[in-house]
Amino acid sequence: MKILVINCGSSSVKYQFIDTDTELSLARGMVSRIGMAGSVLEHKPHDRPVVKLGMDILDHIVAVEAVVSILLSANHGVIKDKSEIEAVGHRVAHGGAHFTDAAMITPAVMTELRDLIELAPLHNPHNIRGINACNKTLPGLPQVAVFDTSFHHTIPPHAYLYGLPYVMYKRYGIRRYGFHGTSHKFVCERASTILGRPVDQMKVITCHLGNGASMTAIDRGVSVDTTMGFTPLEGLLMGTRSGDMDPAIILHIMAREELSLHEANTLLNKHSGLMGISGVSSDMREIIEAANSGNSMAQLALDVYCYRIRKYIGSYTAVMNGLDALVFTAGVGENSAEVRRLSCQHLDFLGIELDENKNQTARGRDTVISSAGSKVSVLCVSTNEELVIARDTERVIKSMTGSPSKTSATV
Repeated sequence: MKILVINCGSSSVKYQFIDTDTELSLARGMVSRIGMAGSVLEHKPHDRPVVKLGMDILDHIVAVEAVVSILLSANHGVIKDKSEIEAVGHRVAHGGAHFTDAAMITPAVMTELRDLIELAPLHNPHNIRGINACNKTLPGLPQVAVFDTSFHHTIPPHAYLYGLPYVMYKRYGIRRYGFHGTSHKFVCERASTILGRPVDQMKVITCHLGNGASMTAIDRGVSVDTTMGFTPLEGLLMGTRSGDMDPAIILHIMAREELSLHEANTLLNKHSGLMGISGVSSDMREIIEAANSGNSMAQLALDVYCYRIRKYIGSYTAVMNGLDALVFTAGVGENSAEVRRLSCQHLDFLGIELDENKNQTARGRDTVISSAGSKVSVLCVSTNEELVIARDTERVIKSMTGSPSKTSATV
């Protein structure tokens, strides 16, 4: 099945066109600066160079139309007719407690997605725009929502509840949901394949370290705890997000600085994390470069970042009563040997020992980077969230009966 995978942000549409029979990404790319001057479509067919096209992209509908058009292009396309696109799989950030698996998009599902906007106001509205854009451009085509949260629905109550009056959970659904689920699921299964051990016989900690970052404790293939919580703000220090903090801090700052709710939210999500501490950048490459050049604040940001990873490794090993594998993935996790090294420091008591030569040469490869004598296998694995979305989309469609043309919906 040939599936178009869509990931919509506020001003961007990332996409991959995947043949699930071969699991080959036939094309991938991104439309950026939607609704702004200088909109760009960057497109990479699997067998040809990248092409960048400047164009006027007024909204997400125009963006999706541009994606479909270039997939059909004589020079840059990979299909000859729109009918070769058999389905669309959408990344949807928040599925709440209801969506514990991917779901065929129907009018009823769209109603529930609208209700979930209050849980993810920074993400779900854009995901919904992508669904509507595909419905407009590819009418009648089956569409499937794949949720970042669904992999974590197995987390038990003692791990997902907060220390608030229980009525807050019952009334507003305030609990830990977790995110990056498709990535954590994929790299755990990939690590199982690399090590030649059944995933249902392993205790694994996965570290998805990108501009947004999270870790998950996966016990025998099941998520039992994860660092992100009610929103993606909780947990690790991130590029611009604060991660874990005393909740009274923001109340104190709001009072002293006379911040509105919107301004406080912006402070925590856009001006904190690596950027907030270092004053240099939210990009780990620039942080490490500055630290190596003697910038003490960049070094401090790096130390805080890796300390929190190391702390959660110890915590999640205790949660699972042991550890078989530790997996690093995503932009920072896959590419920064320094972050992996610092994050694994002083963990030899848990049986974690890196092979520094393997660690330094791991970039771009799925490989084991622990020493031969390490009791815990440490791996560097490239994530592929889009492939998981394509697989789930195909599975949901094949499990459904009835005419696909009846599944499309609008908001």
